[in-house]
Amino acid sequence: MPFAKRPVRTFALAALAAFSVLSSLPGCEGSITGSGDSPPTGGPADDTGVTDAGPSKGDAADTGGSDGATSSDSGTIDPGTDGGPSDDGGPVDPGTLGERRVIAYFAAWGVYGRNFHVADIDASLITHLNYAFANISEGGECVLGDSYADIDKAYPGDTWDTGVLRGSFHQLQLLKAKSPKLKTLLSIGGWTWSTNFSSAAASDASRAKFASSCADLALKYGFDGLDIDWEYPTGGGLAAGKPEDKANYTALLAALRAELDKRGAAAGGAHYLLTIAVPAGASHIANIEASKIHTYVDSLNIMTYDFHGGWEPTTGHNSPLFSPKGDPGPAGFDTDDAVKLYVAAGVPKAKIVVGGAFYGRGWSGVASTNDGLFQPATGMPTGTWESGVFDYHDLAANYIPTFARHFDDSAKAPWLYDATKQIMISYDDAESLTIRGKYVKDGGLGGVMVWELSGDDKARTLGHALWSSLH
Repeated sequence: MPFAKRPVRTFALAALAAFSVLSSLPGCEGSITGSGDSPPTGGPADDTGVTDAGPSKGDAADTGGSDGATSSDSGTIDPGTDGGPSDDGGPVDPGTLGERRVIAYFAAWGVYGRNFHVADIDASLITHLNYAFANISEGGECVLGDSYADIDKAYPGDTWDTGVLRGSFHQLQLLKAKSPKLKTLLSIGGWTWSTNFSSAAASDASRAKFASSCADLALKYGFDGLDIDWEYPTGGGLAAGKPEDKANYTALLAALRAELDKRGAAAGGAHYLLTIAVPAGASHIANIEASKIHTYVDSLNIMTYDFHGGWEPTTGHNSPLFSPKGDPGPAGFDTDDAVKLYVAAGVPKAKIVVGGAFYGRGWSGVASTNDGLFQPATGMPTGTWESGVFDYHDLAANYIPTFARHFDDSAKAPWLYDATKQIMISYDDAESLTIRGKYVKDGGLGGVMVWELSGDDKARTLGHALWSSLH
């Protein structure tokens, strides 16, 4: 998501935090792993001024959480082998048992400058759709994030009758009528709108109030559940957190699970979903009780992107699957190491969903050594909607045809470089996402979560690649 810059944390301090965390996890004694350095803040501002608030481009690195780290284990984890955690403990979406999930975010602000609407979604390529985002009021209740886009914007066939639902929420209802297997979730918070999570989670009364209001909002508009994106418990986001956020986050998820179960029982035994967007770095994982929270949720969607970006002075991979050879930065900034952390914490394999990016990140002023990879940069090039960030459809139309494409076989990640323009862009394409999907399928993980649908091209190249690799 597009943004203002966050301050970059000091690698040395982050490494100490990472080491203390991992040393306490079973199977991780003596190793340190982590992920991305602090990326830019909030999100893409379209012509409306609405900013991206969620778990994605730019937000994730703390999704990745910069944990200056080194790793004594460069091998991949096979979550499907003996010795891993058992797949018990809490709900798993009964509609997707035996099926790998493709969870895709739809950004509410996409209906403005991006001109991407619910009607543009190919529901045959996803199992779950997360609508980003609902906000949290000062009083600790879930509220609409953009009432015009959500419930008022008129589409063909809509009427202006009083009380008639319009907007993207009505379009989602129409989409679900055509695709009854599709599950939709209302995502709460994100980078920009996480400020009031801490107070909402602070007491039994505030948690009950929050849970009831979120369930009311989601079910009123026909969603199948909730997706919680708190960035981040105890701090590291736009607002300062509190040490007690760690335990309160667990208690908040318990309250949400209890409220959704109560509503489900009243609806004849329906199972309403509860998922969470979680960080990929050890320092942030230290601030959540991963061994406990999984019992309340259907999936933990790891934000395994924004490991590197233009906020850093050296080029790198946005979303490497494995640890890249030759990366001069701290080790552990990759998807596989993030998965290892959650498996080591006891999260069932079927509940682990890895992130995938439908966008890339770029640097300018990059010399031609190593075709621009792991090289010093002087800034960020003009992107699709903001500096340094490129939607895949833009890359496919305007960069891939003329830039040289390279592939890092150690990281399973491509990049583009133009020696004349001195621009390097790290991104994902059909090849890398197919490999990512196979990694998930072969490892017995729950699926892939992508940020976000408007980034793909009109042929849905990335969506088809992911779906085919998982099914």
